[in-house]
Amino acid sequence: MKNNGVIAIVGRPNVGKSTLFNRIAGSRVSIVEDLPGVTRDRIYTTGDWTGHHFQLIDTGGIELADRPFQEEIRAQVQIAVEEADVIIMVCSGKTGLNDDDKYIAGMLQRSGKPVVLAVNMIDDASRMANIYEFYALGLGDPIAVSGAHGIGVGDLLDACMAKMPDENAKDNNEGIHIAVIGEPNVGKSSLVNAILNEQRSIVSNIQGTTRDAIDTPFRFEGRPYVIVDTAGIRKRGKVYENVEKYSVLRAMSAIERCDVALFVIDGEAGIREQDKHVAGYAYEAGKPIVIVVNKWDAIEKDTHTMAAFQEQIRREFAYLTYAPIVFVSAKTRQRVDTLVPMVDRIYENSCRRIPTNVLNEVISDAQITTPAPARNGKRFRIYYTTQVSIQPPTFVLSCNEPKLMHFSYQRFIENTLRDAFDFEGTPIHMIARRKVSD
Repeated sequence: MKNNGVIAIVGRPNVGKSTLFNRIAGSRVSIVEDLPGVTRDRIYTTGDWTGHHFQLIDTGGIELADRPFQEEIRAQVQIAVEEADVIIMVCSGKTGLNDDDKYIAGMLQRSGKPVVLAVNMIDDASRMANIYEFYALGLGDPIAVSGAHGIGVGDLLDACMAKMPDENAKDNNEGIHIAVIGEPNVGKSSLVNAILNEQRSIVSNIQGTTRDAIDTPFRFEGRPYVIVDTAGIRKRGKVYENVEKYSVLRAMSAIERCDVALFVIDGEAGIREQDKHVAGYAYEAGKPIVIVVNKWDAIEKDTHTMAAFQEQIRREFAYLTYAPIVFVSAKTRQRVDTLVPMVDRIYENSCRRIPTNVLNEVISDAQITTPAPARNGKRFRIYYTTQVSIQPPTFVLSCNEPKLMHFSYQRFIENTLRDAFDFEGTPIHMIARRKVSD
């Protein structure tokens, strides 16, 4: 499902922003306390509403009073506003309109972004009259909601979706979208420049130079592409700067909307623990991945060096056994010319559809030669298999009992599909469902 945009929730402290955020997200992602100023950092998640997939940002409360962390909070809110497609301004129907609300409304009006005004804590009909004073903010019709009870949240999201830019208009760049991801200072920007063969991104040895996810359309052998140089993703505990914290969201957004991810490792520094987290983001998003070992020119090598590094990658990234590995040097352009053709091939594999009759023949033969092991006297059995979608290829296994499918046999079925068909570079999703009796 494509990402349909970003919604930021802003407002003064203690108006229930985090409660509303959790209600929309469907889980307790934000810390919620009945104290002002608990949420200082932006917290983000994804949400869905009537088929629209969006990113949702919770922000700290803005107030005019000179309180601790206000400068940092304002900076983070400003960044969230800049990134958002639609902003939900939350006010309190319990305490009423105040000067902080007016200050925030003015800031949002100056941003030029679409704003939906939510008056929270309208927990019953007796408080409905409390919303009318908020017309004075000049942000249109206020929507009465209760984050605590879910009242009015559907109307609020309907209003947000109505103001969301058209997905096609927002992302009108043609071609395969390539996200270049990795830790800071692994040479992502240098690699992008080598692919583009021109200086499109700032290159520096200072960690965190690239803060935004920058889309650059280009053509290779007549075909259109868009390459995205993302800011380096660092472990959350090591991310200090306000702007740098937000760069993680932009990188995550780039991953969500890409067709193929180039996961870059620093060949000179070797594999670091955070590399696993970075690759995990793309894996969890179901994106095709190419593992790119950069700075290979700086390595002292013998005939076994590459094989040893490959073996280490396969050991450390056991969940990415399907991802091809390419050793490159952005500096000398060694093997850089192989990356775009590989992206083409991996993308085609992620879009591959297998005819149902061929698919079932392969699965049937696999079960005959290697039946599932018996568990408590019962054996997992697949009756029929159907491919239901692509990007990534997704298969529904009609079976006798889904709970009998052990992860090892699921891996066997996946390997069977990979041996029979070219799914290099792309994850495969399998869904076991009990066969419906006739």
